[in-house]
Amino acid sequence: QVQLVESGGGLVQAGGSLRLSCAASGRTFSDYTMAWFRQAPGKEREFVAAVSSSGSRTVVADSMKGRFTISRDNAKNTVYLQMNTLKPEDTALYYCAARRKSTIEVVTNNEARYDYWGQGTQVTVSS
Repeated sequence: QVQLVESGGGLVQAGGSLRLSCAASGRTFSDYTMAWFRQAPGKEREFVAAVSSSGSRTVVADSMKGRFTISRDNAKNTVYLQMNTLKPEDTALYYCAARRKSTIEVVTNNEARYDYWGQGTQVTVSS
């Protein structure tokens, strides 16, 4: 089992920045591909970004490229999501997810491939 706890959400004005954190416990963090997803009210959950177990590879959703950055610190068992130039449409509940890597690691945007999920942290961007 992997336990994931997100933090860092809050209320921010449009154009502002936030950094989300996700602390993991329970297993060897460096064995897991990590990702962020988000879900806005009335909408389906969508992929935001993912990072490989070593941190060397990242994938960011096209609509967020240039504004959002994912990173991880394996010594701290933590994955981060730096969000800049926030827009009201970024308002959502942001979830952290983990997927145990296989022999060939796939940094995937498919939420069905992730096994463990946090409870989410709310991000609200005011106009």
